[in-house]
Amino acid sequence: MENVKIPLALVAAMAVQLAGGVWWVSQQASTIASLEETVSQLGSRMAIEDNVNLKRDVLDNSMEIDYVWGDVEELWEELGALTRTISRITELQQRLALIENDLKYINRDHNTVMQPMVK
Repeated sequence: MENVKIPLALVAAMAVQLAGGVWWVSQQASTIASLEETVSQLGSRMAIEDNVNLKRDVLDNSMEIDYVWGDVEELWEELGALTRTISRITELQQRLALIENDLKYINRDHNTVMQPMVK
């Protein structure tokens, strides 16, 4: 091994390959660091957008709930009016039934009184 002759071209090629490998690894490290920063910024941006979207959705839903609640209140008012109307109709039907009953007895009383006179 004393007379090992390494060609200068081989040494130069290995040095160039080693330098290229170091350069490639440093480029990969730089690219990874850049991508990590981009992902971090996107994560922060997405968190902010999610927060803004959540606030907007909550506001929209609260407005929708207020609108629906107003409709529900109107329905309760209409139901109350309908209940009062049905109650009034029932009262009128009861009064009408009493009047019809009274008329039936009045007619029966007049018919019995008038029949003897006709004879």
